[in-house]
Amino acid sequence: MTRQELINQIFTKKSFLCVGLDTDTKKIPQHLLAEEDPIFAFNKQIIDATAPYCVSYKPNLAFYEAFGIKGMVAFEKTVKYLQEHYPNHFIIADAKRGDIGNTSAMYARTFFDEYDIDALTVAPYMGEDSVTPFLGYDGKWVVLLALTSNKGSHDFQLTRDKNGVRLFEQVLKKSQQWGDANNMMYVVGATQGELFTDVRKIAPDHFLLVPGVGAQGGSLSEVCKYAMTKECGLLVNSSRGIIYASSGEDFATVAAQKAKELQEQMAIELSKIAG
Repeated sequence: MTRQELINQIFTKKSFLCVGLDTDTKKIPQHLLAEEDPIFAFNKQIIDATAPYCVSYKPNLAFYEAFGIKGMVAFEKTVKYLQEHYPNHFIIADAKRGDIGNTSAMYARTFFDEYDIDALTVAPYMGEDSVTPFLGYDGKWVVLLALTSNKGSHDFQLTRDKNGVRLFEQVLKKSQQWGDANNMMYVVGATQGELFTDVRKIAPDHFLLVPGVGAQGGSLSEVCKYAMTKECGLLVNSSRGIIYASSGEDFATVAAQKAKELQEQMAIELSKIAG
């Protein structure tokens, strides 16, 4: 999916919602455990219920790898289901890969050739040669970790060099020598508040994948205030707040309601820039 295609989807659906598929068999409704593939059964119903209200899905690989081969089969089935039934939805594999060049090249083949996924989260710590192998695929995206939503993000990401430049700012500046706004996004956590302003000073046009709205306490309105661009420039992820909103047999219906509530808030925010 190209940048313009993603933008078109956002303004057509009046949504920049990404639904995180962090599927844990200990949290899904217990009646699904009788299914042959409980993870896929859960994902399928969540997808069917929330697809009208979002533009993207983000399966987190840790929640599939934890179940071995069965989990990866469920992941593959989920991806194929999305590609066949909801081809206009942007698929992000949240795998946080990044290693020496030849290893990154194999990770890239896994997600972009084998699974044909639109985007992959990548860790920048090992530098240019660990990231560029992911950037050699037309129409595919790197989603680079920049300023994350977890408490420990301050341990390294906000540390300053001798010139007072914070590490996340160095990541934003340096990585723009490798990719551009058409093939690279950045992860910036919703809990970072006014720091979005500093991000936008360095990366004014790049899309930002924003986790942390909802269960982690991030504010959608605050994210939009500091980070939205004229082209929106945001994919805001919600996982637990949507997919685990109910543990009963009505889980898909309640998930749809939660997704719709976020979509309606997003429509208001988009109307501000559309005017």
